[in-house]
Amino acid sequence: MKRGVMYAGGAGALWGMVLMVPELLPEFNPMLLSSVRYALVGLISLLLAVPMTRQLRQLTLADGWMLLRLAVVGNLVYFICLVAAIQRLGVAPASLIVGVLPLTITLYGRNDRGAVPIRRLIGPLALILAGMLCINLETFAFAPGDIGDKLMGLFYALAALACWTWYAVQNSRCLKQSGHFDSHQWSVLIGVLTGLSSLVMLAVLAMWQPQQLQVEAPMARWWLFWAACLGCAVLGSWLATALWNAASKRLPLTLSGQLIVFETLFALLYAFLWRQAGPSLLEAAAIILVIGGVLWSMRQHGTPRELAKPVHS
Repeated sequence: MKRGVMYAGGAGALWGMVLMVPELLPEFNPMLLSSVRYALVGLISLLLAVPMTRQLRQLTLADGWMLLRLAVVGNLVYFICLVAAIQRLGVAPASLIVGVLPLTITLYGRNDRGAVPIRRLIGPLALILAGMLCINLETFAFAPGDIGDKLMGLFYALAALACWTWYAVQNSRCLKQSGHFDSHQWSVLIGVLTGLSSLVMLAVLAMWQPQQLQVEAPMARWWLFWAACLGCAVLGSWLATALWNAASKRLPLTLSGQLIVFETLFALLYAFLWRQAGPSLLEAAAIILVIGGVLWSMRQHGTPRELAKPVHS
């Protein structure tokens, strides 16, 4: 139980770091950032898959279809939407909107083992909605920028939220139901298919949208781009996914879903350190309300004895 929480915290710290990349590289579009990052993930995963030749014989068509969907929706589409949201809204608003994941995952996985009745989540949901109101008021009423651009950023943030809600629930269910792949092997297979999908996306962009791959930036920025993509691939994808899968294997879905709050906390910490300023009044209120709602939802999950029950794969 404690080890599962530690694994989830480590994954959240690494994912929070990844959220800073669009802030560091605003001139690079989301499609380019996502495709290059996950092409590198695919290369790393392919190397890790070499010793798994025997296990790959157990791969079924149903496994392959699910892995492909997890790769595309939970990695490529999610990160494209997240980058687009951060570049339009900033790290703090985007991470707070995506920070509703613990509640959306709990609601989506409410029929899984250990789920709590929906009526017990009305209070946490009210707090989180109030927090969303605060951060959107800050974004649309007080922060500078074009309203249309901000609305698109909000749309992308909500799309990212939907993608990872689906991914987290389906991935956890597959890990618990699969008896022939452990969490490491499963994450490697997702990585391989994500890499293949990103290469297809790069080929499509090169043929039909070549301007998406053309960025006017000095060589120093390109070096930073490649370093950031490699860091995201090694730390934010391979290591963080392995940690998250290890946590999902050890924890009930509705508890592991709550622990995604670590990503939001670390992302906010990094963002405020980067801009060398604390949150505004509305941002602080949003943080308190969202985190308070998530923690309240965690308490509603069940008794310590219930949380300590092992989850079998």
